[in-house]
Amino acid sequence: MLIPSSNYWNIIHGLKAGEAIQDAEGNQIMRVLGKNMAWLLKMREQTKDTLAAPETETKIMTNFIR
Repeated sequence: MLIPSSNYWNIIHGLKAGEAIQDAEGNQIMRVLGKNMAWLLKMREQTKDTLAAPETETKIMTNFIR
């Protein structure tokens, strides 16, 4: 599974309306996360015809109550 990440925790802070815009670090984190998400989506789109999806398997169910 591909999980886009950023350069720190994906969070932005602000207590009142409009304060989150002042969180320079949080805004940078969100920008980097957005770019990484877009890159992953573009990569998926460009390889969908050339890279086959993994083969599916029938689910094995285990009952741990004996």
